Amino acid sequence: MYAVIKTGGKQYRVKAGDLLVVEKLEGEPGAKVAFNEVLMLGEGADVVVGAPTVDGAVVEGALIETRKGDKIKVFKKIRRQGYRRTQGHRQLETVVRITGLKADGKSETWDGAIDLTTRAELNARARGLKLAVAAAPAVEAPVEAAPAVEAEAPAKPKRAAKPKAPKAEAPAADAGDEA
Repeated sequence: MYAVIKTGGKQYRVKAGDLLVVEKLEGEPGAKVAFNEVLMLGEGADVVVGAPTVDGAVVEGALIETRKGDKIKVFKKIRRQGYRRTQGHRQLETVVRITGLKADGKSETWDGAIDLTTRAELNARARGLKLAVAAAPAVEAPVEAAPAVEAEAPAKPKRAAKPKAPKAEAPAADAGDEA
């Protein structure tokens, strides 16, 4: 079973268990979210299209995180006038896990566990760093003991560089040959 929902001025095709990135929604991580603007429901060849929405249809989800999206560069230029302006923008977005669809006595739910790990934390773990945010509890992977390093013999002192021999000068050309 799938549904087409409308949120943030955009339409998304979703099914139970999908991870969805939408325009910013209000709420804390772990909060339940309901999308009431269901434009279409489908199950195999059976499709119900709303006019404009399907009555009684609800798509439920759980809010994972609210974050800033990727940076978009805005560049303005007027040629031959020395006018250039560069600006950046990061749109706020919300990550939602779709947990269920309900309509006309039919329902489909997702039975998986909701992981509230943020993208910033996953990126930090991938690079072997610790996340510096105190508000989010960090889940640390078990640390393996580093193999013991054997004591190395003391390094030998470097030898002094040999002085370079002076370059031999080329034989002087006869002055009388220039005529």
